[in-house]
Amino acid sequence: MITKPAIRHAALSIIGLVLASCSAPKVRLDAPPTAEHVDLARYTGRWHEIARLPAPFQKDDEAAIADYGMNADGTVSVHNIAVRRDGSQRGIKGSAKVLNPPANTKLAVRFDTWFGPLIPVPEDGNYWILHVDERYQEAIVGTPDRKFLWLLARTPEISAQRKAALVAKAEALGFEVARLVTTQRH
Repeated sequence: MITKPAIRHAALSIIGLVLASCSAPKVRLDAPPTAEHVDLARYTGRWHEIARLPAPFQKDDEAAIADYGMNADGTVSVHNIAVRRDGSQRGIKGSAKVLNPPANTKLAVRFDTWFGPLIPVPEDGNYWILHVDERYQEAIVGTPDRKFLWLLARTPEISAQRKAALVAKAEALGFEVARLVTTQRH
């Protein structure tokens, strides 16, 4: 005989599974192509955000800096710094696991916060390196669902011509570049 508590437990389990499957981002079949290969040793170091798509975890009046390094276990150290217009800063640290060695273009990033493990990371990662120039001075990073996009450079500012070229590449990859928030400071 099936009891009411057993039915309640089964119903709650099914609801939990449905909610979990809804919250875990899915990779689109038409996900953008990544860069062919990324040399992580050359990619590590400091990157400045030039522009991005709006993100709930980033304020429009802040520019971001990302510092990447290599950890002994093969993961990439991540230190994101938000820089406010008044110069004050706030930061968050984490690590990224490469999901597709040796191409090294799809990473799963987790941040060292109490809620970090609760944030679902897609099976194919949440940090895709879509483009990096041959000198490792400019990069385009996005998510496979095209909800998030960052245009990055080694310097806080790049020329209007270089920025336009990055925007054009992002648009060709299917991102909504009309929504870009420019964070490059002049």
